[in-house]
Amino acid sequence: MSRKGQSITLSISDRDKTQLEEIARELGMMWGERPNISKLVEAIARRQLEIAPNNDWKESRLQALKQAVDALTDDGSIELALEIANLLLERSELSIPLRREIERFFENPPPAWRIEIERLIHRQQPFQLTYQDAAERVWHFHIYHAVIARHEDRQYLDCWCEETEGNQDLEELQHNWCLRLDRIPEAALAPIQAKWRNSLDYIPVEMHLLRGLALGYRSKLNQDMTNEPLPESPQVRRVIRQVTSTFWFFREVRRYGKDCVIVSPGNVREKFIDELRSLAQQYDLDIRD
Repeated sequence: MSRKGQSITLSISDRDKTQLEEIARELGMMWGERPNISKLVEAIARRQLEIAPNNDWKESRLQALKQAVDALTDDGSIELALEIANLLLERSELSIPLRREIERFFENPPPAWRIEIERLIHRQQPFQLTYQDAAERVWHFHIYHAVIARHEDRQYLDCWCEETEGNQDLEELQHNWCLRLDRIPEAALAPIQAKWRNSLDYIPVEMHLLRGLALGYRSKLNQDMTNEPLPESPQVRRVIRQVTSTFWFFREVRRYGKDCVIVSPGNVREKFIDELRSLAQQYDLDIRD
């Protein structure tokens, strides 16, 4: 003799019914092509699904995850940022202001080309790109290595390009370009068939840090090859940096002022001296060799 199933009536809103159907669909509990709430309830009753509170996360955890979303967005890892943002939206204890902020992030995510750049970099897929500089000149680059980096208050695409014309850096670094992300037009990139490079070009540059800077300096991750006291002068710190752009390197050195001296190689030191001479001329100062 067959056993008939017991029926129950659920008094829930249309919104809650839709949510239950979505959960059933996600878990593969279907009746034909339609989600089956009955299967979902049955699985809960048989403890095939684990039911846990969705409102017991501390505020500190929520804020840490929100900071992770912001940091990943700034770093260019948009897809990871969206994943964590979606995790936050699933929490019922999320405050209304924080929920609205995250929902706005979902409604207005970074443009599709930004996400596509991230995907190409992740896949190590060379690509071509159109770029418009500050003078509104249009450039076309074939890119074989790239990272999204923050320089001061803006985000850039640091990349190794086939093209060198117009690059005013030292000859050893002229394949390296630093392109502002907000100057990349829509639909401006496409993959190309080529081999991905392991890194940008770089020059090992030695600098000596003096006085308080020697004590307080912290190594730049993935940039400093050496960071140690100078054997003959322990109060001086010797740092060897992998420099991929003298433009950004010199901006950092100028902030250090008299507490930093570029030692080698000669062409980097001389290029910096030339910039100091030009600066002195702006103030009618006489600098002699």
